[in-house]
Amino acid sequence: MSYIISCCSTTDMTKEHYEEANIKCIGFHYVLGGKSYTDDLWQTMKPQEFYDHIRALEDTSTSQVSVGEYVDYFTDLLQSGQDILHICLSSGISNTVQSATTAADMLSKDFPDQKIYVVDSLCASSGSGLFVDLVVKKREEGLSIEEAYQWALEHRHDVQHWFCSTDLSYFIKGGRVSKVSGVIGGIFQICPLMDVSPSGKLVVINKVRTKKKVLEALVDKMEQHAFDGLKYAGPCYISHSDCIEDAEYVKSLVLKRFKNVKDIPIYYIGTTIGCHTGCGTTALYFLGTGREDA
Repeated sequence: MSYIISCCSTTDMTKEHYEEANIKCIGFHYVLGGKSYTDDLWQTMKPQEFYDHIRALEDTSTSQVSVGEYVDYFTDLLQSGQDILHICLSSGISNTVQSATTAADMLSKDFPDQKIYVVDSLCASSGSGLFVDLVVKKREEGLSIEEAYQWALEHRHDVQHWFCSTDLSYFIKGGRVSKVSGVIGGIFQICPLMDVSPSGKLVVINKVRTKKKVLEALVDKMEQHAFDGLKYAGPCYISHSDCIEDAEYVKSLVLKRFKNVKDIPIYYIGTTIGCHTGCGTTALYFLGTGREDA
């Protein structure tokens, strides 16, 4: 029997991609300038409009999917007669995996002949999108839902996430960077180089002076961690928070250095994650070993 692969909107890819790959998606929520929205993959608000609000430093907040929302969402999917493999945003960033798991347990009584498997991806943004795409390929290869679930648990650390930010405004606003450090960082053009740790948390690994050098450092990390080093031929994704020039620059560096990488899709960082990063964040995702920790 076929099964449904589902994920959170925080995988930060396009609605068209989800539809083409037959991936179901449930939206997180965010508040921008006092108004509530659902993260609906840029259907309600386009990226440029969203990031114009962000540049204005409007108040933002986000909320995960509630247990009740998951119950309703899973119920609709289960009525197709198929089992569900749902992949959540990292537990190091959100508690949504607990909500999804609670909902799945609640529905086991109403749908005793069907199963819901919930995976803590330990991934974020388009890194979790890359991970979901890998699981979809396993479904296409004929893996059962149980086999795909086990594969996901065994390979979720393979996805490398490397981020940098050239605008510390929202990091200061959110308390991730002190105001004094932010001012000093701005004066000396210091940009944090970050990754997603083995426990799925966003951590600062290094502080690099100048935007050009920190963007180049993303690709240096790819050379250091990617499977097969410079011979890497696997998937590579980039996402950005309205700094397409930086994303294109990173893409050019990867293609120049990694001759076997042929295609690098670029996505906007979505509304949920973007509420926390602000503008000026560029992220590079690929498969490799040795996630770093602070």
